[in-house]
Amino acid sequence: MRYRRLGRTALQVSELCLGTMNFGPQTSEPESHSIMDRALELGINFFDSANRYGGDLGAGATEEIIGRWFAQGGGRREKVVLATKLYGPMSEWPNDGRLSARHIRAACDESLRRLQTDHIDVYQMHHIDRTAPWDEVWQAMETLVQQGKIIYVGSSNFAGWHIARANETARARGFLGLVSEQSHYNLLVRTVELEVLPACIEYGVGVIPWSPLSGGLLGGVLSDDQRARRQSPQALQRIEKILPKLQAWETLCVELGEPPAAVALAWLLHQPGVTCPIIGPRTMVQLDGASLRALQVKLSIDTLGEIDKIFRGPGGTAPEAYSW
Repeated sequence: MRYRRLGRTALQVSELCLGTMNFGPQTSEPESHSIMDRALELGINFFDSANRYGGDLGAGATEEIIGRWFAQGGGRREKVVLATKLYGPMSEWPNDGRLSARHIRAACDESLRRLQTDHIDVYQMHHIDRTAPWDEVWQAMETLVQQGKIIYVGSSNFAGWHIARANETARARGFLGLVSEQSHYNLLVRTVELEVLPACIEYGVGVIPWSPLSGGLLGGVLSDDQRARRQSPQALQRIEKILPKLQAWETLCVELGEPPAAVALAWLLHQPGVTCPIIGPRTMVQLDGASLRALQVKLSIDTLGEIDKIFRGPGGTAPEAYSW
């Protein structure tokens, strides 16, 4: 396993981040614990969660599963760079969501309780809250840092403008500000290349792509075993809409002699500003499969050019991508 600095910080995180969204609703607690144990064996030290994760088990269930895993001891908590998120409503009460100072502090305490830990390494805002002034947000985050409850602050699904405004306000307060941004980024969704990636590079914010395989579409969906798993009308419609691209993509991967999922993850690791994509295995087989192979895949300039021909990006950064 190789490690990279998270943005401009000195914090070292693995080139793959273990996403836990499936733990509970899709993956049983015993298997979730086994996957986390295996991740540590492989050198994956960066785990991501959110207070809303839990699906049918209820918001907070995933954090509780992680907390019970930490409680087993054996250095589990000490080895993990723990990231979780807040924003979505945790109840029907009006102040039990979003980014008021009140909710930020209360949500952190609740996550700490569920996770059975005394601190969160990277506390992330899951979405922008346009009603929350940045001075209010940073006041709350500064308090949590001073109390030792969080170490770093990150964002998710922010625009380039939000990242710039957040970090300029933090700078004026003498605060570190955002050090990471989780963005929807993969070969089929490259909008962040316009403004988000340039902003992150400028401010030293590490980019953590989520949905790196676009819901599995980039993972070899046309192969016989994958086709058998994807028979829902929605899945078939998505595949049909971009079938020529997928055919060209999987043909290229065959020529490279690599699994499509590994190449898709490797492509992200070749992009400027990217720290590590989030993988969200439902099973141990998925964890031990193409995700790990991605760390050995080296893509030449020619191959990167061929990939760009199949999945065209926005044409560069803004404003050049849409202006003269």
